[in-house]
Amino acid sequence: MDTSLTSDAGPRPAPDDPGRATVAPVLDLVIPVYNEEHGLERAVRAAHSYLTTRFPYPARITVVDNASTDGTLDVARRLPAELDGVQVLHLDAKGRGRALHTAWLASDAQVLAYMDVDLSTDLSALLPLVAPLVSGHSHLAIGTRLARGSRIVRGPKRELISRGYNLLLRGTLAARFSDAQCGFKAIRADAARELLPLVADTQWFFDTELLVLAERAGLRIHEVPVDWVDDPDSRVDIARTALADVRGIARLGRDLVSGRLPLNEVRAHLPGAVWAHGADDAGPPALEPRRALLLHQLVRFGLVGAASTVAYVLLYLLLAPVTGAQAANFTALVLTAVANTAANRRLTFGVRGPARLGTHHGQGLVVFALAWALTAGSLGVLHTAAPDAGRGVELGVLVAANLVATLLRFVLLRVWVFRPAPATFSERNPS
Repeated sequence: MDTSLTSDAGPRPAPDDPGRATVAPVLDLVIPVYNEEHGLERAVRAAHSYLTTRFPYPARITVVDNASTDGTLDVARRLPAELDGVQVLHLDAKGRGRALHTAWLASDAQVLAYMDVDLSTDLSALLPLVAPLVSGHSHLAIGTRLARGSRIVRGPKRELISRGYNLLLRGTLAARFSDAQCGFKAIRADAARELLPLVADTQWFFDTELLVLAERAGLRIHEVPVDWVDDPDSRVDIARTALADVRGIARLGRDLVSGRLPLNEVRAHLPGAVWAHGADDAGPPALEPRRALLLHQLVRFGLVGAASTVAYVLLYLLLAPVTGAQAANFTALVLTAVANTAANRRLTFGVRGPARLGTHHGQGLVVFALAWALTAGSLGVLHTAAPDAGRGVELGVLVAANLVATLLRFVLLRVWVFRPAPATFSERNPS
């Protein structure tokens, strides 16, 4: 049966396979696909072989076709006749997040997982991923390429982008998990029912949003180091995905600051969840005023920084072909630094009016000089080590260096540029 994403209140879609098993499996492994007619059968057979010979729990494979325009759906529909425990779900719209949201909410399994069709992650990590969820120890589990013990084969461009993205999440959303975008994750069904209605994204940011909400709700996230080999045929549009991720970070940060998301209810409904700040079940501790102020400043600074990073990337891409890499880097940094200082002055640190405006911008330019030295030095090291590095590698190095410079910038803006003036004697001792 063909189906599109339905609302929570509507009927859940059924798989294409009319002979779906009536006994609920422990694991439902979802493989979302779009135009993968050449690699799909190999991936499903590999996963099926692992689940039937090396996995100790009853399991099902659900192939979710995201409106493919090639022969992917035809290939998928042949597999259930040859392989027990395989079913197919077809959606009329694209989006990995949409595929997982639909398949996971429709499943009757105890644990829900997904893997990328390119088999980048070694399947030997599947049991360590699922076991803590079956035992009840954790609510979610993620494969991580950035933990000690992981063995990764990929180029420097993707390595820098991955590390830069996770650093951005730590700086803007205070995320503590190590790898947001590895295509190898699992969640308990009860946690999925609580969290998925709160996840707004239907594309690549879905993973990040789900993990941030789980972390903020106090759910336990288990991390498994994985062996991972980059797929050289990946068709992910990195630039477009990065921009969508920045927009997702800004939206999610706004929702978290506003308190719109009912995360306390999620925490209350799930056994084993703890208060995000370590309190017992009596309730969340009140943040100290200074700590609350710091949290709000970090969120606002992160949102301003995310917008500045996007502006920097666009300016660099426009200028680099004309002026060269170093001049484009310098010019883009100057322009975004001035705008960044003005935005942080008003939005992050609440400074308004003309008082000390010139001083603030002068100090902001000093901070800019440190950022420029860091990024220019990184670019110089890259050109020394790899003189023939392409524009994409240059941009990856600069974005990573710019993220490190952004963290330094927050510290300097907070403790030096916009540090509140000391209280006078009369302010400290009012009559």
